Amino acid sequence: MHEVKTPCCSNPDCSTSRVIRYGFYTTRSGNRRRYRCTSCGRTFCLSQGTPYYRIQHRRSTFDEVASLSVEGTSKSAIARVKGLAWNTVDRWLEKAAACCRRFNDRRIKDLEVTELQADELRTFVGDKQRTAWIFTAIDVWSRLWVSAGIGRRSYTNTRAVLRDVRQRMTRGRSLLIVTDGFEYYARVVREIFDPMCLYGQVLKTRRNDRVTTVERRQVIGAASRFEKALLESEDSVTLNTSFVERLNLTIRQGSAYLTRRTIAHCRRQERLDDHIELLRCHYNFVRTHRALKFGRKIRTPAMQARLSNRRLTFREIFSSRSVVLSSPIRVVLFVAAHERSRHRSAA
Repeated sequence: MHEVKTPCCSNPDCSTSRVIRYGFYTTRSGNRRRYRCTSCGRTFCLSQGTPYYRIQHRRSTFDEVASLSVEGTSKSAIARVKGLAWNTVDRWLEKAAACCRRFNDRRIKDLEVTELQADELRTFVGDKQRTAWIFTAIDVWSRLWVSAGIGRRSYTNTRAVLRDVRQRMTRGRSLLIVTDGFEYYARVVREIFDPMCLYGQVLKTRRNDRVTTVERRQVIGAASRFEKALLESEDSVTLNTSFVERLNLTIRQGSAYLTRRTIAHCRRQERLDDHIELLRCHYNFVRTHRALKFGRKIRTPAMQARLSNRRLTFREIFSSRSVVLSSPIRVVLFVAAHERSRHRSAA
């Protein structure tokens, strides 16, 4: 997968990618360029295949709506602030989440994970009788939010999340995994990960909403190997789930659906799934992490995990699309460089 800076035909069945300029079309923001394929004759614009296609508003407005959403602002509040209809905000966020889901699947891979923490976040969908759990997994060294899943607190969902983590990894033999005491974690770790990996649990006892005792169990692996792994760790001196719990707090603060005692709770699980993917993309690629500060430079988790060489923006993420050419195994990541250059010149 590589980047090209010339337009390609949007028709997946087209045998060539040669295109020519083909006039303009008018929007509320001004005229925009159209292109025409010399082989199939199809015309298209640079925004085709991206969330910006036919939004009838400025792209900066679309980006601002996405940014407000991942900062804990509800859809109703976004609609009031930006002067948009609620249905418009809902439709835009659905398109943005679909793009972020594809972007996450495409970019979060080949990870070198040495310490992994997993946990669950409790919420509800529709009413409080319909409990839903958000499964999260984080790479401690890079602070990368590796995978997420939503559903019942069951063996099936636990296995799906950890299996997704394993598929995105390149290393697993010296892996240290730490979770809470949920009953299915030990079984799933034994089934999916390398038999030589280490697995520990942190069990907390609470009384009156305060932690009274903390028990640390070494479930898989010898005590000497745990001691060596913790000695080599740059972040942990003992078995803990502090990093994934801090991630859960970030998720709860960044989603209006998860705010406690709110009228903006989620009515449909599909909307919660979409927002979690949007939030995960923003957390990994757009938002800098204060724990990853080196000198004057603050990195994003994706930069620390070597998935990106710089901090990305929503404009760059939303302006990318996958174009399948004539060969079924050749996929080109198309970036609308023309629109970005015009935006910089206008600024």
